[in-house]
Amino acid sequence: MKKKPKPERTREVEAFLEMLQAERGASRNTLAAYAADLDDLQKFLARRRQKPAAADTEALRAYLKSLSYVGMTPRTVARKLSAIRQFFRFLLAERMREDDPASTLDAPRLGRPLPKVLARAEVDRLIEAAQATGGADGGRLATLLEILYGTGLRVSELVTLPLAAVERDPTVLVVRGKGEKDRMVPLSDPARAAIASWLHVRSIMLSENETSRYLFPSRGRTGHLTRQRFAQLLKEAALAAGIDPARVSPHVLRHAFASHLLEGGADLRSVQLMLGHADIATTQIYTHVLDEKLRALVQDKHPLARRRRPRPVDRSREPGDT
Repeated sequence: MKKKPKPERTREVEAFLEMLQAERGASRNTLAAYAADLDDLQKFLARRRQKPAAADTEALRAYLKSLSYVGMTPRTVARKLSAIRQFFRFLLAERMREDDPASTLDAPRLGRPLPKVLARAEVDRLIEAAQATGGADGGRLATLLEILYGTGLRVSELVTLPLAAVERDPTVLVVRGKGEKDRMVPLSDPARAAIASWLHVRSIMLSENETSRYLFPSRGRTGHLTRQRFAQLLKEAALAAGIDPARVSPHVLRHAFASHLLEGGADLRSVQLMLGHADIATTQIYTHVLDEKLRALVQDKHPLARRRRPRPVDRSREPGDT
């Protein structure tokens, strides 16, 4: 069955996407996410014979309600609402509309889920499982894991690392992150050793006489290892390490980097800089992970906590027994 063609984007949506790229330096992934959200809105409005730029509040509210009806999570709905709000604020600022129909829309209530984190021993097992794979594939995966866990890079930053970034055995990585902003992240000794080993076999991933500017080259269209392929390799390593693959992803290792640093006494500001968070409030979520671990530790290990726990009732004896 053929897929229905996507509706042609309106000039207003195209202008909004161009603004995100030119003025805000939005990455390719960010632009794709905004475009997908607005394409989805456009398809919904087409059934009401409306175009995005001419939508009213009632139509937008109906769209958000439809997202919840089909089972989208509050977090996904909130993301789409954010794209809609920014789009209509842009139209208002550019005088393409005289009002903002999204200004009165209510955001869905969000819980505050704590990041999923692996224990240090589990990260060690993942790296050992990658190394046990052997060959260039195992060396590449082990290097990816050492860098990711040792620096907390975003997966898109990791797979697109240029070869020039690791030449001459650097002690820090200069990483270009969101908004085209550069930041410096220290490289651990294990990561540097893994990179040095990987560079000896990296050419296996290239065709004869082929060169690549990426640290992790690929013969695919992008020229570098993709995020999807790395995530797949990570799941396979988790299985080999005896860890539930559902608990493992590139982002989980980024969380582990931040949480384990804070457990070790790192200050929040330093972790924020290494993660590339624009707002320290984003980094503070990891302090809640630490709080939960400390609370569980006290509940399980403190002698007073054990003394105060209610004793289990012995139901093997009836009230009349002696």
